[in-house]
Amino acid sequence: PAGFVSVLDEQTLVIPDATGNKRLDTVRNVLETGRLGLLFLVPGRPTTLRVNGRACVSARPELLARLTPVGKPPVTALVVQVEQVYPHCPKSLLRADAWRPERWPSADAQPTSAEVTLAQLNLPGLTLDQIEEAERESLRLRYE
Repeated sequence: PAGFVSVLDEQTLVIPDATGNKRLDTVRNVLETGRLGLLFLVPGRPTTLRVNGRACVSARPELLARLTPVGKPPVTALVVQVEQVYPHCPKSLLRADAWRPERWPSADAQPTSAEVTLAQLNLPGLTLDQIEEAERESLRLRYE
């Protein structure tokens, strides 16, 4: 959700681990390198904000209790000690017309995620309805 990054003090950000796809790529990278880079997008503005710093994973209950991005405390959070903050070049957002919905391709002209999955899996007997139901169930389990 918007605004889910918390500011603990002048040099510390906290990012709650939201319920999601159970992939630990970012956490693994932080554990291996102790570093994290963030790119903040502000809807309607082309310039982004880049934040770099040292990071760790925290499971401290007193910290997690303060973070409720989806109505319940997360299991872990990334704690970032900020070392650099600077505006980042907006060229890619400007070229992509990211904030100009009138320039976006029609959603009706794009395949759904279920259609893409069906085409990629190419399994005999697997139907679009089955994949759509699996997607709905996955979302229900993650976010309810």
